[in-house]
Amino acid sequence: MTRRVVITGVGALCGVGNTANHAWDSIKKGISGADKITRYDASNHHVQIACEIKNWNAGDFISAKELRRHDRYQHYAFAVSKEALDQAGWDLTTEEERARTSVVVGSSVGGVESHRENAIIVHETGDLRKISPFGIPMFVANGASNMISIHVGAHGPTQTLVSACATGADCIGYAFDLIRMGKIDRAIAGCSEAPISDLGIGGFDRIGAASRNNDDPKGAMRPFAKDRTGLVFGEGAGVLVMEEYESAKKRGAVILAELCGYAATSDAYHLTAPDPNALGAVRAMRLALESAGINADQIDHINAHGTATTLNDPMETKAMKQVFGEHAYNIAISGTKSMTGHGMGMTAALEAVFCVMALRDQIAPPTINLYEKDPECDLDYVPLVAREVEMTYAMSNAFGFGGHNASLVFKKAE
Repeated sequence: MTRRVVITGVGALCGVGNTANHAWDSIKKGISGADKITRYDASNHHVQIACEIKNWNAGDFISAKELRRHDRYQHYAFAVSKEALDQAGWDLTTEEERARTSVVVGSSVGGVESHRENAIIVHETGDLRKISPFGIPMFVANGASNMISIHVGAHGPTQTLVSACATGADCIGYAFDLIRMGKIDRAIAGCSEAPISDLGIGGFDRIGAASRNNDDPKGAMRPFAKDRTGLVFGEGAGVLVMEEYESAKKRGAVILAELCGYAATSDAYHLTAPDPNALGAVRAMRLALESAGINADQIDHINAHGTATTLNDPMETKAMKQVFGEHAYNIAISGTKSMTGHGMGMTAALEAVFCVMALRDQIAPPTINLYEKDPECDLDYVPLVAREVEMTYAMSNAFGFGGHNASLVFKKAE
């Protein structure tokens, strides 16, 4: 059985917007979310910048009692899921509907903030009784999926995939496969991360992946640029509400886009570096096209992984050239991490949301800060300013540490 899968709701929260529409409006305008870190004192650190969420209150979505029982990344996931569900207009009134509904919301690192706080308390006091009784539900990577599943009453599989920076795309892809194969009828899928801490940012800086361009936060993230200096950390969440096409059509849901292809591969090459020959990335894109049943020359827009690191951007460019040939030069390619920063696994889900919005509005978002391209990165990355583009199919790519590669293919709503 192969069924069509459509998107009927989206939710997003990141450094440039507290809802999907807010974030998308900022992205179209080329607004950067990067600034000096306020979450902790980074004044004596090599990296002092990040794309933090601003002017957002978790208490607007979650009771004070529940706030204390959940990590920040779970707050983010819950809020965007409520946004997406409100848009989709779900009403699970029967046990059969609940049984065929899944939640697949992941996190590459889970509740690192709560884990760090409790570890410090134990270190300073030596008293294990000081650990929060809700510590384990706060720490685990499946905590967000559990929280959302309980709220929705979803009795289908509640899963959490972890594949580094490809996590969000793989969670969406897994839910897509479940619906397509007829195992469930609907799902909430995506990813959430709250990794902005001295430990997280310091770890990326230690391997030379983070930008130290502290004097110019908004210009620091420069995917595909000759003078790129590395990634800028981000945080937030992105989710899609996904449904079987006939079911969504029957209930009169507004269809935002169709998800028609997904594939994942592994490099099996290195702990952190991508395969320089891009073999895994190439296979992921080709298999995603095959899954969608379309040819390479039908892709009009790509939301690239685009981390602004020395190794990723040339590899990704090489992969797109191998997959699309001469057509690669005709594709409007966007590097939205230039504005949102790199929020680890959640950015793959966030960029899936942006693909849906791009198809809806027929606009390819810009890659800001791209004043001079790296000679090895010579494709059309929609530099500086958003562009109207006639598009039917869009692809979103995500590549994670350890060699995880994931590609999603979306189609404009009919």
